[in-house]
Amino acid sequence: MFPWRWLALLALIPLALSANAGVKVKLTQKGLDFGRELAVASLQKKLMTIKVPDISGKQRVKPIGKVGYSVKQMRIVKLGLPSSAIGLVPGTGFSLTITNAFLSLHGKWKVKYLSFIKDSGSFDLSIKSLSITTSISLRSDNKGLPAVAMASCATTLGGVKIKLRGGASWLYNLFTRFIEKGLRSSLQKKLCPLVAESVSSMNQILKTVNVLAPVDRYAEIAYPMVSSPDISRSSIGLNLKGEFYNIGNHMEPPFSPAPFSLPNQEQRMLYIGLSAFTANSASFVYNKAGTLSLKITDNMIPRQSPFRLTTNTFGVLIPQIAKRFPGLMMVLQLKMAKDPLSNIEANKVTVDAKSSLTAYAILANTKLAPLFVLNLDFSVSASVNVVGNKLAGAVTLNQLDMSLGKSYVGDFKVGSLSNIFQIVLKWVVLPTVNVRLKEGFPLPSLGKFNLKNTQLQILKGYIMIGTDLQISG
Repeated sequence: MFPWRWLALLALIPLALSANAGVKVKLTQKGLDFGRELAVASLQKKLMTIKVPDISGKQRVKPIGKVGYSVKQMRIVKLGLPSSAIGLVPGTGFSLTITNAFLSLHGKWKVKYLSFIKDSGSFDLSIKSLSITTSISLRSDNKGLPAVAMASCATTLGGVKIKLRGGASWLYNLFTRFIEKGLRSSLQKKLCPLVAESVSSMNQILKTVNVLAPVDRYAEIAYPMVSSPDISRSSIGLNLKGEFYNIGNHMEPPFSPAPFSLPNQEQRMLYIGLSAFTANSASFVYNKAGTLSLKITDNMIPRQSPFRLTTNTFGVLIPQIAKRFPGLMMVLQLKMAKDPLSNIEANKVTVDAKSSLTAYAILANTKLAPLFVLNLDFSVSASVNVVGNKLAGAVTLNQLDMSLGKSYVGDFKVGSLSNIFQIVLKWVVLPTVNVRLKEGFPLPSLGKFNLKNTQLQILKGYIMIGTDLQISG
């Protein structure tokens, strides 16, 4: 089959659905050449399956008169496609040209003449200067998946030479031009249909594009095209949705992607640009699922910490807590007041979060007694990296601002708790978040193709990954 599999990213959806992209992908000439090598290798295997029909006829040959002949059991024994080129057809698709190809056939021949003389043997046929030129159109099926079809095909066969062996082949070689003509015509009729089959079979591969990729038990990420590809003479630009969704409940967030464009870089086969929209859609999804809320207990505090989650510890700073609830364990409930907001600037990714934290004392009957509610606004810096075919990351605390939302134990100075809650964030909350971020989420991909030699840049408004491609296994 034609394995321009990486071109599966060329999924087209109905043009009426055009919108700004959350993720952009660009295939460079280097990537196209990688695909060309795979395509030629696959096409060569397909052409080796050519089945040439038997040929028979009658021809008058001096000096023996009318000769009946037939050639059968023909098979390809050698095929070479030494020269090829792939090019882009702006606004349409791409083309593949193969030149200076050659093939050899082996088969059996029989002749009959003078009503009673029969003879047979084998033959070898060679064709040189074979060329194939085909153009491929890109479109979308009714599910928004990519589909390809052969738009045109042309073949030319150069020199054709046949050599009969066995029997009185020295005599019958005198009229081989008639057999050569028949075989040339038969082969030329077979080539383009085989190319069309190769192109069509690629659609099965295109169905493996991760247009909807699972992330974890809460979320999945969608990568369908939101507009037709931007095809120039040197690259293919793809506009993907790049949006997280709750599994089984696709709800659009109250914001849209901001427009952005990838720079003109050609060193890698593929460039992927991920905007802040993708990260913010993840915040929307995970907050909606409740996974950004966190219950913090004392056993989550590192043993080496002098701070313990007890009323005695907090009572040092807020005496009325120790008086009213002496010697009790505590629990903290952290909830996001708003979806965390990601910002991407040159060489910097930050996330701003607004949350509320409620502190409880655990009573003897295991019921919870509320102590106070704090408003926690904090900012973190994010580092990102590519792991396999995923984008992963980690965050560290930049800044923490606190204010009192409500107190159940009387007035107290919120600032006195700053050190405690910096410890809670640094040692409990952010490590919990980093466990999830380390797992990463799938990047746009297809089948058995993996990213190789990745280079990550943080630019204004988006993260760009430059990468080459390789086939796993």
